[in-house]
Amino acid sequence: MKAKIIQIGNSKGLRLPKSIIEQCDLSNQVELIVDGTSLIIKAIEEEQIPRKGWNIAFKLMRKNNEDTLLIPDSFLDDEDFEW
Repeated sequence: MKAKIIQIGNSKGLRLPKSIIEQCDLSNQVELIVDGTSLIIKAIEEEQIPRKGWNIAFKLMRKNNEDTLLIPDSFLDDEDFEW
């Protein structure tokens, strides 16, 4: 299949047909691999997405009052320090 490269702001992009997106099980993120002059687009499995689930975990920490700082943002001995 051939596809046209289109202008998107200052970048370029490809429009992928819905049938290809469904057939390859592509979601919001993909892995791009450059092999010589070829571009390979691979689906990313859900568990490989960085920081997946962090938002829910942070909300749960807040709900359980577990979101306190481990290191204070200021120190008691914070005097004028000269270098």
